Amino acid sequence: MNGQVYIFDTTLRDGEQVPGCQLNTVEKIQVAKALEQLGVDIIEAGFPISSPGDFNSVVEISKAVTWPVICALSRAVEKDIDLAADALKYAKRKRIHTGIGTSDEHIRYKFNSNREEILERAVRAVKYAKKYVEDVEFYAEDAGRTDNEYLARVVEAAIKAGATVVNIPDTTGYCLPEEYGAKIKYLVDHVDGIEKAVISTHCHNDLGMATANTMAGLLNGARQCEVTINGIGERAGNTALEEIAMILKAHKGIPLETNINTKRIYPTSRMVSSLMNMPVQPNKAIVGKNAFAHSSGIHQDGVLKNAGTYEIIDPNDVGIDTNAIVLTARSGRAALKYRLEVNGVKLDDPKLDEVYKAFLKLADSKKEIHDDDILMLAGADRAHGRRIKVDWLQATSGIGMKPVASIGLDIAGEKFEAAATGNGPVDASINALRQIVHRPMTINEFTIQGITKGSDDSCKVHMQVESEGRIYYGFGASTDIVSASVEAYVDCINKI
Repeated sequence: MNGQVYIFDTTLRDGEQVPGCQLNTVEKIQVAKALEQLGVDIIEAGFPISSPGDFNSVVEISKAVTWPVICALSRAVEKDIDLAADALKYAKRKRIHTGIGTSDEHIRYKFNSNREEILERAVRAVKYAKKYVEDVEFYAEDAGRTDNEYLARVVEAAIKAGATVVNIPDTTGYCLPEEYGAKIKYLVDHVDGIEKAVISTHCHNDLGMATANTMAGLLNGARQCEVTINGIGERAGNTALEEIAMILKAHKGIPLETNINTKRIYPTSRMVSSLMNMPVQPNKAIVGKNAFAHSSGIHQDGVLKNAGTYEIIDPNDVGIDTNAIVLTARSGRAALKYRLEVNGVKLDDPKLDEVYKAFLKLADSKKEIHDDDILMLAGADRAHGRRIKVDWLQATSGIGMKPVASIGLDIAGEKFEAAATGNGPVDASINALRQIVHRPMTINEFTIQGITKGSDDSCKVHMQVESEGRIYYGFGASTDIVSASVEAYVDCINKI
């Protein structure tokens, strides 16, 4: 049994079909290089006939990456295949992905044709693509709803015509896992020459079964799976690369493996999410912000004693430094004690009991408790021992004038000053601060919360920043939003 599973990533083709998620060529190259570092075997770089931009992206991606196979999509049309071949001219390893719909729904309503004519068109397309490249993948669109006997005939003919990979898409996400697995098994058992080609899965998530169907296909003989980062894709999306990679890594009894460097999963996920302006849902498996977060007191106590009690995956294996102990009204003493000690505060049991009672009262009125809240409850002086402190800050803005800010910092007793402009007083102030403290930091979240009411409202600013792959939270409070924002940013720097 061949245990190698080839990862075919279609983030830049199927994934990019999501409305509002289109990338320019420079951004596509950035993603392609990240996919190469991730260990993806095949990158579907685009659909060259669809637009000049897509054609150019395939050309430039072919130049930019080295070892993955670069694949270009085409219909079973000679002009499509010609353009795909032209776009792949610089690729070190190239593949043309051509095919046609094979379900009765597609044959009747999309092509106004019949089974025999569709089979002939499939063969012609594969033979034509074979003139350009040795590696030809054939897709039987809507294979999920295609009669198995006819599907086997088409696949067998495609392989005899020269197809090296046969793609069996569940295009509408309709199949049940057992049904899709049986379809793959039927092809393994009934297609003459099936051993000459790799069977590929391509599952959509319309009914939430894309990952389950892909696994069913792999367990029944498929050895390539077509996936996207974060499971993005048309309609409800595609099978998520990170889910397949970690299922195979976590289930030691499955004799299958990939070339994926799983520690690159989380940073790649964040990159794709950012470039495509498509947030990852918090409860998304593997890469959602709650995937390794624990708020239940029982769960927190277990995880703090041994992570394996509630985690089947080590967060480090996907590029996340640690799990998150999230403080809520359901948290227990163990979690509160842990968060206080992370912030350098150790309490004896009587004091911890006292703080815990106050914590529960506060937690009942807030959805989530931050470090600064519990430090306040514990009576800790947040400013004490901080290496970087704000001496003074002056920001000016108004209608018709460019915002400008000046700042003075005390860094371990040494004084620094700087000034800068920005899109607003907060941006100008942080730009001035960055002129003094040169550290790569990206602000991921910025939240302002009112403490009192009225025009003299006091506010709290909560900030989440990312630096060198790690996440830090900062807090600031003031009657002035600009001052609170700068304090929150400085708080993050100090924690780094």
